[in-house]
Amino acid sequence: MDKIIHINIEDRLAVVQPGVIYAELDRALSPHGFFFPPDPASGSVCTLGGNVATNAGGIKGAKYGTTKDYVLTLEVVLPDGRILHTGSKCMKSVSGYDLTRLFVGSEGTIGVITKITFKINPKPPVTSTAMATFETLEDGGQAISEIMYSGIIPSALEFVDQQSLKAINENTDLGLPEVEIMLVAETDGYTKEETEFQMKTIMEIFRKNNATTVKHADESKGGAAALWAARKSAYGVMARINNNLIVEDLAVPMSKVPEMLRFISDLAKKYDLKIPTVGHAGDGNLHPVVSFDGTDPDQVGRVEDASEELFEKVIEMGGTLTGEHGIGLAKMPLCILSMMRSVWIS
Repeated sequence: MDKIIHINIEDRLAVVQPGVIYAELDRALSPHGFFFPPDPASGSVCTLGGNVATNAGGIKGAKYGTTKDYVLTLEVVLPDGRILHTGSKCMKSVSGYDLTRLFVGSEGTIGVITKITFKINPKPPVTSTAMATFETLEDGGQAISEIMYSGIIPSALEFVDQQSLKAINENTDLGLPEVEIMLVAETDGYTKEETEFQMKTIMEIFRKNNATTVKHADESKGGAAALWAARKSAYGVMARINNNLIVEDLAVPMSKVPEMLRFISDLAKKYDLKIPTVGHAGDGNLHPVVSFDGTDPDQVGRVEDASEELFEKVIEMGGTLTGEHGIGLAKMPLCILSMMRSVWIS
């Protein structure tokens, strides 16, 4: 079940089996000048069926959305063995119940996906990248909010917190400033003028909110790769901190990002744990990474207590237990509480 069945550029769609790796589809689309926007960080290994099952997202979520925004049709095997076909290959279709969306994010609980039709996008040929550092979470958080209501929608707006920056410096020679928060922004478009206008606005917002450093990448010299190095190396260096790693996934309203980062920092101190955090600032999706020694029962207990307190805080703030990784088994006890807070009948 790992074949790309059909790519139709005229209709802007691709038909695939669920075992196709995300990066394989992206490589197949590239010669046509197209791409599949969700861009999960695990794109080199994750399957498209898994992306649909968890409604996966990635660094381009703020501008391009998540997997659900690109699923046109599904072929699904139901628990009783019947085969269900949902959706339409049209860009717009409102005929009856949206059964396609019912299966996206269902994590295999109501059927097994066997074929997927995705909408695909023309790939903007021009990008621009900048990085800014802030001494306080509040300044960085205010910059995030102002960017996202400025009328400029960055193709990516990522953050790296202080604990992550320290871990990166301990394991690489990047020599990053160990500030409370670092932001990396990217804009894209079809002309250099359009793309640079967007980035100029973002950099002005960085400076307005007391950024201590603002760097604009020189694309001709590969500068963007250097600026992205800190964000993209985060998980690798975090894995070196201790024997075990839990990559959490939560989302809060964008205005709550600084408050949640402060809470995570305080939680790490309270339970004597290392919880470096990175994430997608442009859509409020945070990834606290809990580092611990799984052979130590005391540490395991502290991790469990900290995780429970973390997600109770997420629910209290009007957030969600997962932005793109799914619920799985670990979050099931809190899932019902979260649903009760977000769905009701009056």
